[in-house]
Amino acid sequence: MHQDRTISIITPCYNEEENVEELYTRVRNAMAQVGRYRYEHIFIDNASEDATVEILKQIAARDSNVKVIVNARNFGHIRSPMHALFQTTGDAVIGIVADLQDPPEMIADLIAKWEEGFPIVLCIKNVSDENKLMYWVRTKYYQLVNRLSTIKTFENFTGYGLYDRRVVDIIKQIDDPYPYFRGLIADIGLPYAEIYFRQPRRIRGLTKNNFYTLWDIGMLGITSLSKVPLRIVVFTGFVAAGISMLTGIGYFIYKLLFWNNFSVGIAPLVIGLSLFSSIQLISLGILGEYVGAIYTHVQKRPYVIEKERVNFEYGPGTPGGGQS
Repeated sequence: MHQDRTISIITPCYNEEENVEELYTRVRNAMAQVGRYRYEHIFIDNASEDATVEILKQIAARDSNVKVIVNARNFGHIRSPMHALFQTTGDAVIGIVADLQDPPEMIADLIAKWEEGFPIVLCIKNVSDENKLMYWVRTKYYQLVNRLSTIKTFENFTGYGLYDRRVVDIIKQIDDPYPYFRGLIADIGLPYAEIYFRQPRRIRGLTKNNFYTLWDIGMLGITSLSKVPLRIVVFTGFVAAGISMLTGIGYFIYKLLFWNNFSVGIAPLVIGLSLFSSIQLISLGILGEYVGAIYTHVQKRPYVIEKERVNFEYGPGTPGGGQS
């Protein structure tokens, strides 16, 4: 029996009034099935505009295992979960989303792998019921990141998994104010186990991801793990310079040979300017992503500012309370 040990479960949410009650119930049932651990379920709400907070407070009022953090504003899909991670006190932490696409029934399997000695247990979606085009795009993105990265990354891993307290402490030491969590887990390099599952599609509510948030996490994954795009910029510059020089020499020789009959015209000039202007803009964009990442890191802003917390015995920034 392990009644002296605790499992922490964190769930970030934003406008999930239709899902949090069911998620809470399924997590509670999963932990009851395991039966041999204490547990805490921390919901961190990113300033929801619906009834999510009220529902969470009602749940917390009748179940002391449930703890609630309400952010002062929406701090985004990256900073908020990291803050919740550092508020946990358990011997192991499980991250699970609020939209029910991470099946809570897998918690028993996660804990079983942890008990076997794996400090990291990853849930890998090898099949998904989401839109086929989106699943294909995500899969290709994971493959791209894996090829660009200097380390082995985990394809089709969305963050759902279990992390030993040792892993959480290592992430704290890294002290990244805007981390690519999946990359951090891969970079740590500790032994891990994989559990494959079929990801169900969202049944209720709308996804909070839009083009900007998807682009943000996509570029963060690349800039956090790879310098290859920067090297491509340099390589492209050399190639473009070489093409320009050879083209210029070719035109010059052709003009000397056919002085009276050869007219260059304005079309090659316009096409050339458009091509190299596009290359410059793309290069500046890539450089800008890296400069932006440096700027964010230098700012060292807190992950979130809390508006209130429910069922916690400690406040943010206190021993056991993690970072703010």
